[in-house]
Formats: sequence, C-alpha cells, structure tokens
Amino acid sequence: MKLGMLTACLPQWSLDRIAEWAAGAGYQALEVAVWPGTGGRDFEASHLPVADFGPRQVEETQALFDRHGLELSAFAYYENNLHPDPARRAEIHTHLRHAVDAAQALGVPYVGTFVGRDWTKPVADNLAEAEGVFPALVEYAGERDVKLVIENCVMEGWHPDGYPGNLAYSPELWEWMFDLGLYLNWDPSHLTWIGIDPVETIAPYVHRIVHAQAKDVELFPQARQRYGSFGKVHKNGPWDMGWWRYRVPGLGQVDWNRVVDRLHEWGFTGVLSVEHEDPVWSGDEERITRGLRIAHRTLSPLVGE
Repeated sequence: MKLGMLTACLPQWSLDRIAEWAAGAGYQALEVAVWPGTGGRDFEASHLPVADFGPRQVEETQALFDRHGLELSAFAYYENNLHPDPARRAEIHTHLRHAVDAAQALGVPYVGTFVGRDWTKPVADNLAEAEGVFPALVEYAGERDVKLVIENCVMEGWHPDGYPGNLAYSPELWEWMFDLGLYLNWDPSHLTWIGIDPVETIAPYVHRIVHAQAKDVELFPQARQRYGSFGKVHKNGPWDMGWWRYRVPGLGQVDWNRVVDRLHEWGFTGVLSVEHEDPVWSGDEERITRGLRIAHRTLSPLVGE
C-alpha cells in the first residue's frame, strides 16, 4: 500500500508545484485532477490537459513524476455520467474518453468518475439507463488497459432535494455496477455518515477496491435531532447538510487504525489517496497544505512507509 493525495484541493497550483510539495511532505503518489478547466471549485481542478495530450506532454509528465519519485495512481474526473441534459452528458463522456486516452499514454491504470444520476427520473429508470450507457465506456477503457473506478460519494448536492445524486453510494449499488464492469474508488467517509460501517465493507468487496480515498467525516448528533438524516431544508449551499462535515483523516469519526489494518489484512496493495475537503483546513494554500500534513501524520504510520 502507498499513501497518496488527490491534487484537486490545490486548483491554482501547477502539477509541478504540487509534485514537488507532495514528495517533500512524504507522499508517495498523486491522484491527478483532470477536469477540462478550473471554475474556482476544487472539484473542477485541471492539472493535466488530457483533451490535448500529445507525445511532448507524455514525456514531460513522466519526467516530472520520475524526478520526484512519485507514482501517478489515477486520473480524477468525477462528473455526472447520467446528466439529464443530453448535450452536457455527451461533453462529459467525451472528456472521460480523453482522460482514458491520456491514461493509456502514461500507463495510468485507473480513471475515476461517478455513475451520477438524472435527477428528473426515478432510481429504477436511472439504473436501466446506466445499463445502456456504461458498457460502451467500460469497453473503451478496457481496450486501452484502463479501468473506470467509481467513488461511492452520495453527491446529494446534485439533486434538487438533497437525495443521492450518484447511484454508487451503497454495497447494494456496488454489486450492480460491478456487473457493468466498473470498479470502486472506496471512500469510508461517505459510508460513515449514511450509517454503514466502512470496515465491514472491505472484506466482501476488496476484489473490486482497486484504489481508495482517505477522507474523514465529523458528525454532530444533536444537529441530526433537528434536521434528520436527510439534512437541512434551508441550506447555505448545496452541500450544507447541517449535521456533518468532511475532515482530513484523524479529525473525524472514521477509525483509521481499523480501516487501514483491514485493508492490509485483505490484501489491498493499491494507493490510499487523501482527498482534502476539510472546511476547517481550507481557505488558503497554507491551511490546505497544513491539512494535508495532518492527514499524512495520521496515516503514514498505518500505511507502513
């Protein structure tokens, strides 16, 4: 197992700068954000131009990672592959294929994305639609020796009423999507707040957990007494549930000793990638990098560098 980090938390930094900082901080791998362009939000970070990725970019990227002794563990393009707008959906699928092409050129084994959801339709209709959408995407990736990995994020902010906007949040849905040829970028934080013990999901599904994300979550039970598990009605933003928030590993309720030990026990040898979405350690680069150092300090003794 190696300890890595997702670059999306530093959208204004170049990949060169991130690689230099990460290697100096003791990280071993980068999960690189490859959205088409930055929109001021961390999950739109663009650290490699995968839509225009020629031999020069391949050579420069390989040299960068070799210079810093880092592994490029995966590309991150977490978008809604079932978007209700056909034009937007087509754009997303096109860029996903660009990411796969660039991954093939660099020998990157995984491209991460979401199943997503058409929020205008019931869940059953979405599952049927996904069964028509994903086989072609999976085949495209497979022909290039790349696996599509799905993060189990709920993405409640994508749904107008705060219901799950990514139909990959539970083991029931994992089993369904595995049948479509998809793999799992496993994240314990999302499981924790929806009431699933993440440790209990490792042994049954480790054969499809090829990449993992390290994000913590802090719960506020008293606030849940007011809002319920579905969260606030009057939100301060699409992600404001009111009774929980994401934290860097070590500052929330996830038991990282048990999580990493169980990953070791069941033979996970991939990358555990820190996904920094902690609002406390955000706002400027000094606080973001301090949060990443807290995560590294928490996880590195457990991963076993």
